[in-house]
Amino acid sequence: MTEDGEVPLPEALPHWDYQMNLHLRRVLQVDPGRAKSEAGLPDDAVLTLAAVWTATGSSLRGPGARVQLGGLEEVEIDLEVHLNGSDLGGLLLLDTALVLAEACVDGGPAAPRRAGSVLWSDRCSLRLQGDAPQFPMAVVDFAKTSFPDGAAWHLQIGSNLDAATMGSLLLLINEKNSVTATAFENAVKPRPVDRVVLAAVYADAARIMIEHALRHEEFVDDAHFGEDTLGATLVALFHQLFPGSSINDARLRLNRSPSLFTSDLQAAVKIFKEL
Repeated sequence: MTEDGEVPLPEALPHWDYQMNLHLRRVLQVDPGRAKSEAGLPDDAVLTLAAVWTATGSSLRGPGARVQLGGLEEVEIDLEVHLNGSDLGGLLLLDTALVLAEACVDGGPAAPRRAGSVLWSDRCSLRLQGDAPQFPMAVVDFAKTSFPDGAAWHLQIGSNLDAATMGSLLLLINEKNSVTATAFENAVKPRPVDRVVLAAVYADAARIMIEHALRHEEFVDDAHFGEDTLGATLVALFHQLFPGSSINDARLRLNRSPSLFTSDLQAAVKIFKEL
């Protein structure tokens, strides 16, 4: 659900970031009487329809919505889930299940008996990130910082490649640059102009990260960085953009012709190709 109304759940949100909360809605037609009959449960068995979310990027899991079903008549159930962006990441798994809410000993021989037994379930998924971890973002007034007032965005990146990625990267958006700030506000449902801005920011961030990595002597082909470190993130990004290329060859190209290397990066990120 967006400010402009409801949109079908997409396969992915390519411009999602940790400050983007999600509001999801699912409407289901449930026939409790038929469900109990086919499961061999008595009419007074207590059923619950529940939604549960799991985020692979954060390894967090939690309840989304829960509705207890009474009676035997078919009903329409409206489940709404509000998720904080700071809890998410990676692949978001959305499970909906019809479960036996309370233990039941009066059912048929093959009927479920334990509370929590699943009578029906369904799973949807929403990709929030690619294989490489994303970094946090903040919208600030550049006039109150050391950054130029007229700049639209700034990527802060740490120098320690062994430090955690989440503490080493921060994308700052200038709130006074309405075009850029609005593009990120509309990232779930971007307009054509928003897509152009988001593509430009993505390409520039990739350029900064790759050039930053290549200026570090320890960033080499046989380097090993710990999981979720800045070095591991930069290695993953490099191989995503330049599959089959060596880090040493890329460093030589950057040193010999920085402007040509910038063009190589534009081609690698496929800037504006999806517009």
